[in-house]
Amino acid sequence: MGKQQPIFDEADTDDEAADAEALAELDAGRVISHDDMKAWLLTWGTPAKPAS
Repeated sequence: MGKQQPIFDEADTDDEAADAEALAELDAGRVISHDDMKAWLLTWGTPAKPAS
């Protein structure tokens, strides 16, 4: 039997591009705080607030 190629060693250009884009956003300061993210996640599964 020949040696099998590992499935995780192949380069994925789409993944690499997404990583580069995310790092550029981080470097540019386009991030949100942990507290803001937590508050948003805690709204999941709750009824929407009526429009004022």
